[in-house]
Amino acid sequence: MNNTGPYVSKNGLDQQGVRNANVANWNLSVPELYEHAINRGEASMGLGGALLAETGQHTGRSANDKFIVDEPQNSDQIWWGNVNKPVSEEVFDGLRTQMLAYLQSRDLYIKDNWAGADPAYRVGVRVITENAWHAMFAHNMFLQPTAEEYASFSPDFTIIHAPRFQADPALDGTRSEVFVLVNFAQKTVLIGGTSYAGEIKKSVFGLLNFLLPPQGVLPMHCSVNVGQSDDAAIFFGLSGTGKTTLSADPNRTLIGDDEHGWSDNGIFNFEGGCYAKVINLSAEAEPEIHATTGRFGTILENVVYDKGTRVLDLNDGSLTENTRASYPLDFIPNASASGMSSHPKNVVMLTADAFGVLPPIARLTPEQAMYHFLSGYTAKVAGTEKGLGNEPQATFSTCFGAPFMPRHPTEYAKLLGEKIARHEVTCWLVNTGWTGGAYGTGHRMPINHTRALLTAALDGDLAAAPVREDASFALHVPESCEGVPAEVLTPRETWSDKSAYDTTARDLVGRFSANFEQFEKSVDDGVKAAAPRAA
Repeated sequence: MNNTGPYVSKNGLDQQGVRNANVANWNLSVPELYEHAINRGEASMGLGGALLAETGQHTGRSANDKFIVDEPQNSDQIWWGNVNKPVSEEVFDGLRTQMLAYLQSRDLYIKDNWAGADPAYRVGVRVITENAWHAMFAHNMFLQPTAEEYASFSPDFTIIHAPRFQADPALDGTRSEVFVLVNFAQKTVLIGGTSYAGEIKKSVFGLLNFLLPPQGVLPMHCSVNVGQSDDAAIFFGLSGTGKTTLSADPNRTLIGDDEHGWSDNGIFNFEGGCYAKVINLSAEAEPEIHATTGRFGTILENVVYDKGTRVLDLNDGSLTENTRASYPLDFIPNASASGMSSHPKNVVMLTADAFGVLPPIARLTPEQAMYHFLSGYTAKVAGTEKGLGNEPQATFSTCFGAPFMPRHPTEYAKLLGEKIARHEVTCWLVNTGWTGGAYGTGHRMPINHTRALLTAALDGDLAAAPVREDASFALHVPESCEGVPAEVLTPRETWSDKSAYDTTARDLVGRFSANFEQFEKSVDDGVKAAAPRAA
């Protein structure tokens, strides 16, 4: 095996069982990875310098093809069910053997990375892939070791990534030709049959969600920013709630846009990059993210472009609505260089309530915060996902990231409750969804109203403001906020048909209640009492 590259670790591939590769390309620079990706036909270059890659059939995560190995060392720590599905050690070992044989005599790309900006909790992750552009993706998304660290790098976990290797379900025990298999005992993830780069990113997030809670660290699917007074804010939220947009504030420093940990030292970013959706991205609405799409060092995934001029068409969703840009965090002008901050002053839980009945902002008690964290509510509407009809669909994703949580959700909720109490954090529920009626009748909450409410909350103006209790959801809603019409703060007043509001609110309360039944036996009476109640 010919080992080449600027930083070849003395802890070689034989530790992962990889032998007889043709050329092992170790920790190549971004320009080198560009050359390899283009010369090998993996990608093209767009106007402005971004690397353009297409993933073929699979343009998103294959959630139904992800499995965790059921092994005796860790089995009792996994929240088994529809999200964390078990697979046997025999299936894992069989596919691992086949993958290692497949990788022989091939050119490989190895990228050694840190996951976690806080050195006290960072995890070493080695990505071994058959594609140069996927190695560049790892370079963009994770944190880079120093020259000295590269030389002696020994991974805590390894991802073996072979997009062109497909499983045979009849022989290999998988659901399809695609597989994402996580083995915590062997500290290895196998990814095959899919080129979608997000599988690498979210596999690392899943690892940290398993490893960190026993160390007292809360892993979070959230964005974080911090003001000039060292007043950090956490933004939880599912896709479509405005998490990325609202945390990108020119008056506050961005710690990170997606994955963080909260330890006794404060908050730290898990990543060194961003993986932003760019479908219909506007230079006017999101100039900083838009600027990255025309920059050398950015990877554009499944973005349509003119094959001659290489001009991008960010509005074209013919390949997928899930077009993505992967770029280093320092491409954003006001991003933090350290990736760390102090403990938060505020926690914001974002929801896009398409039923139009939740208030635009409410101050949460600690018990309510744990309830809504466990619920992870938002609503999807036509245009956000394929196959949705005209009616809103309630979505509950516990901890605002159910697909990535190997442990029982109450483990994460307990950590959140403890940290909120210890650091006297103020918690908010913010609805960026509909007002004046449900989707189809009302309209989206104006972004200027949401920003005014958030600014007042983060500046402390709303923390001591007079509140009223919302009759439908038992939430504490500020009576007024500068820049926001009074009626907007009372959703029922924005509906012309008050009876329809009452019916819709009762229906949503029922959905909350039905979803929370799965947690009833695992939470205390205070959290149970924090549930929304019908008027």
